[in-house]
Amino acid sequence: MSETAVRLGAHVHGDPVAEAEARGVDLVQIFLGDPQSWKGPALERDGGVAQLRADAEAAGLAIVVHAPYVINVASTNNRVRMPSRKLLTQHLAAATELGAVGLVVHGGHVTAKDDPAKGADNWRKAIEAAELDAAKTPVLIENTAGGDHAMARRLDAWSRLWEAVQSAEGGEHVGVCLDTCHAHAGGIDLTGAVEAMTGITGRLDLVHANDSRDDFDSGADRHANLGQGHADPDALAACIAQARTHGAHALLETPGDADQHREDLEWLRARL
Repeated sequence: MSETAVRLGAHVHGDPVAEAEARGVDLVQIFLGDPQSWKGPALERDGGVAQLRADAEAAGLAIVVHAPYVINVASTNNRVRMPSRKLLTQHLAAATELGAVGLVVHGGHVTAKDDPAKGADNWRKAIEAAELDAAKTPVLIENTAGGDHAMARRLDAWSRLWEAVQSAEGGEHVGVCLDTCHAHAGGIDLTGAVEAMTGITGRLDLVHANDSRDDFDSGADRHANLGQGHADPDALAACIAQARTHGAHALLETPGDADQHREDLEWLRARL
């Protein structure tokens, strides 16, 4: 990611600058529209993206954009894959206009009848179609919690996916977002998660700092506030701290409003 200082922040709704101030953070993650919709990015703000960029820069605020959940560029179904590529490209353009430090995208999945290598190659094609050299905003692939045919749940799948995207033109602009809830629920031990991921990718750009409401390897994507879920609290804190030594920013995606996020941040800061 383009910001050299390691930051702490949270995913927010509403005005990003005001929400950041309410939490006492210098990093936020936002959606640019409905995350469950195929519609292109739309920012409801006077002055649009340009004004938000100016306001964020004046406040010293860095912004991460989270792409819609519906995107699945790995799919072998043309009716899913092609709209996914289009939506990814649209959000990448908007994130670049905003001056975002990264665009987070879930790894997606194939079906039981598909060769996983085909899904990985579809990712390669999507990266090349996105023309990342021109966009200059890194695409951060996020690990996912569930699915037997997910592209970014298990470490062996990550190895296949990473090899494919790094072979793409512009692959050097692809980074990694490690979600601690997803890792725990997806069967990756938090104690060794950072070492395992960086051993595959050589980089770690962002950590989604979340506890999990479910047991290890449950496959369930349900976030909990820090220290209040089923992840071992010491392993969770150590994972986030270790990620930060690789230059990764940390963002909460935990339940609640600014008050609860401040409590999570206090919990985390006491352990970093």
